[in-house]
Amino acid sequence: MRIALHHTGEVGIRAGRILLGDPRVEALGVVDREPADLGDDRVEKVADLTSYDLVVTDAPEPAPIVKRSVAAGASCVVWVEADVGEADGAVILTGANLASGIAPCLASHEIARSSQVANVVVAWTEPGTPLRSGEPLAFPDPIGGCWGRSQSSNEYVAPVAGDWAGAMAKVTSCLDGVTTTRIVGVADLAPHLEALALAAGTLAVGAGSYQQGLRRSTDSAEDFLAEALAAGLDVAAYTLTGT
Repeated sequence: MRIALHHTGEVGIRAGRILLGDPRVEALGVVDREPADLGDDRVEKVADLTSYDLVVTDAPEPAPIVKRSVAAGASCVVWVEADVGEADGAVILTGANLASGIAPCLASHEIARSSQVANVVVAWTEPGTPLRSGEPLAFPDPIGGCWGRSQSSNEYVAPVAGDWAGAMAKVTSCLDGVTTTRIVGVADLAPHLEALALAAGTLAVGAGSYQQGLRRSTDSAEDFLAEALAAGLDVAAYTLTGT
């Protein structure tokens, strides 16, 4: 796959390096910037977007580059959740990030493993002052246990200080009177996790995992998560069984 990278910050740069670690990437073009010398002859400056299969961007306001991508007939993967306009026959994947990508895809994977799901909790971190009360959440170390505030009926966000970020899913199922709770989670440096999510969405789109139109990561959760794991996402899991 030929990928054009439109990066505006550290997440995009890190995502580009992760993409170069995948042998399916035939070229990584840099949009509107001079490419850094990474010692990889696949890195080039984009002259014409029509020669690329898809465009990936970490722009906080991605609509302009998405419009250019669609006009060039290329699909586009967007880090943020944003209104980016019409897809016009392309695949436009938005929210390829920790909160909208990794966290709910972890939950989707666990839900698929369970025949009778009784309860689901999805959570992720954001920079901020830790709460002193709320929903108790268990992230892998070095984040550990902390409090979260409700985002929806089963989604929570936990403010954390420092450079670390995490996501987790807790799925409780009940079968034949036995209750089983599975907690799966990830923790790493925040920009690295965000870059993994962006790269995973890009590789999944490039591999044909998403149909044309406006898409979210969870529309093909298993493929998104598989690409993230292959790119280096490390998941911790804990199972509690009771009656």
